[in-house]
Parts: sequence; C-alpha cells; structure tokens
Amino acid sequence: QVQLVESGGGLVQAGDSLRLSCAASGGTISSYTMAWFRQAPGKERELAAAITWNGDNTYTDSVKGRFTISRDNAKNTVYLQMNSLKAEDTAVYYCAARRRYSATYASYDYWGQGTQVTVSS
Repeated sequence: QVQLVESGGGLVQAGDSLRLSCAASGGTISSYTMAWFRQAPGKERELAAAITWNGDNTYTDSVKGRFTISRDNAKNTVYLQMNSLKAEDTAVYYCAARRRYSATYASYDYWGQGTQVTVSS
C-alpha cells in the first residue's frame, strides 16, 4: 500500500514560484504514473500534470510553459515546480499514483491528503 504525502503549498503573490513535493512510502513509485491534480472551490478536480514511469510528461493547457513535473525515484518523490503563478492556480493540489497513465482522477489508486496553494493577485 503506497502512502503519499504532499508538502510545499502556501500563500504567494501572482508571479511567484512554488515547488510542491510528494513523498511516497510503503512501496516504490518507480513503476507508477504519478500525477498532480488540483481542485478549486466549486470546481471539479482536474489533472494539472502527470509523469509516466519512463518520464513522459503531460500538462493541462493552462499550466504549459509554467509548471514542470519531475520525479526522483531514488528519493521516491515527485515534484511540481510552479512558476509565474496566477490567481486562477489557487486550489488544493493532490498527488496521485496509478500503474498506467490516465487523465481521469477517479481511476487513480493512491492519493495524498492535498496541499493548499493560494495565489493573491
């Protein structure tokens, strides 16, 4: 059973950067697709970025060029570097894992508790 713990969220101003971390325990994530989903108040949870076991990345259009997902299998950790943050990036960010890539949050097997990112304009 894989456990995921996110960290790195906070309150920042528009244009600032944040780096989220997702530390896994209870199993190795090297063979998993790892994803960052986000959910803003009153909105559905959406995929922000994902990285497959072999390093292929996917980003939602609104974060392309600003966010970078990466993984360090030796540390069993996934990161989301967020630059040029906008007010519309405000959301709870969740780390998730599943064996194969999917853009559908309901298909992911393991979830963290989420970390709040608030961007003031």
